[in-house]
Amino acid sequence: MRSQSIPKTTLMDWKLELVVLPVADSDRSLAFYRDQIGFNVDHDQTVDENIRFVQMTPTGSACSIAFGRGLVPDDQGPIKTLQMVVTDIEAAHTRP
Repeated sequence: MRSQSIPKTTLMDWKLELVVLPVADSDRSLAFYRDQIGFNVDHDQTVDENIRFVQMTPTGSACSIAFGRGLVPDDQGPIKTLQMVVTDIEAAHTRP
């Protein structure tokens, strides 16, 4: 069987819109991303005692983070690299 190329006119844009982070403490993580970095809280929903879903988005970003209880397997390792892009790194470091 011969492989066929996909014509460039049919290619689509791929966008990263959600990154699920393994965290040990959802409340502490929510406070950090909201209070220290300034992310917006999009959702904070407790489904039951086993599942809690928190989604947060930086202002102006099309990509959100999610974390909580029951969202990732216990054996999932940590995310080693996330790159946040800002236009002014000095202003980002001085944010209260």
